[in-house]
Amino acid sequence: MSGSWGKKVHYSIFGESHGKGIGITIDGLPPGLEIDLAEVTRELERRAPGKSPLSTARNEKDAFTIWSGFLNGKTTGSPLCAIIENSNQRSADYESLAWKFRPGHADYTGSIKYKNHNDLRGGGHFSGRLTAPLVFAGAIAKQLLKRQDILIGSHIQRIASIAEPQFDAVRIDKNILQQLELQSFPVLDPLLGEKMQESILVAKSAGDSVGGIIEAAVIHLPAGLGDPFFDSLESTLAHLLFSIPAVKGVEFGSGFALAQMQGSDANDAMYNQNNSIITSTNHNGGILGGISNGMPLIFRVAIKPTPSIALEQHTVNAKGENVSLQVGGRHDPCIVPRAIPVVEAIAAMAIWDVL
Repeated sequence: MSGSWGKKVHYSIFGESHGKGIGITIDGLPPGLEIDLAEVTRELERRAPGKSPLSTARNEKDAFTIWSGFLNGKTTGSPLCAIIENSNQRSADYESLAWKFRPGHADYTGSIKYKNHNDLRGGGHFSGRLTAPLVFAGAIAKQLLKRQDILIGSHIQRIASIAEPQFDAVRIDKNILQQLELQSFPVLDPLLGEKMQESILVAKSAGDSVGGIIEAAVIHLPAGLGDPFFDSLESTLAHLLFSIPAVKGVEFGSGFALAQMQGSDANDAMYNQNNSIITSTNHNGGILGGISNGMPLIFRVAIKPTPSIALEQHTVNAKGENVSLQVGGRHDPCIVPRAIPVVEAIAAMAIWDVL
């Protein structure tokens, strides 16, 4: 399995959903960096399950223990390793499913790839549980970026068929991003946010699930970041974003809407304002030629509906027989709210590595 990523800072995740624990090793952090562990805990609490009827009932505290690379509040320069123990797994929920491939999951593809040796309980290493150590790493990266006044924030732009306005791609006030970070269900329009939550609960009561779209912004990013072709800023971000379980689409700026525009509309007119080059629109999402241009970096990710649902589904077992399946256990009726800090963490990890 490919559990490592990074060029200047190396991240390596490990563990399974129903194993003893999960964790991450970060290699390449300079010595002497001050890390606020309370802020790291707060980020992990944003992702943690069991706090809302909108999420799974699995109640994991996501409390971490740092095993190396950190002393007296600062990094030592050696690899920083953090462990998060699993304390509320119920592996018995998966005993009857062991030889039935769950639709929408990696059970079948994982069994083929790893010759039936992969851990199927809760998705094993394919589980969204593995995003917790990513949030740990991203929380550190976010702190380091904030010291350079680079801020990352996001909101739930869509749940199922209910959508709210997108960010003003040219003018994003940092206060907006900070306010969104404090919301348990971060949206720009509270009334639409209530309708989104209602749609999640309706799906849950029907034994089903829904997906949605997260829109993220990075502000105060300097121009000139990214190494085209293969390490462009878009390539780097997309690589990591598509590593998040359940992400099935990524677009930057106006994204697919650009296909409907003419060049005269899609091009972002440039002008000089107080010796800074800015654009009047931001259809390209702050990136041109794979390189940041100093405007807000805007991207959106599409999150598919949670594949674990209570409704009966058709599938195949390990013998190739057609069978029916009902997935028990505890699952999110919608992954989107808990994916918000994961998307922000991934963006922070990518940008910190590029910087």
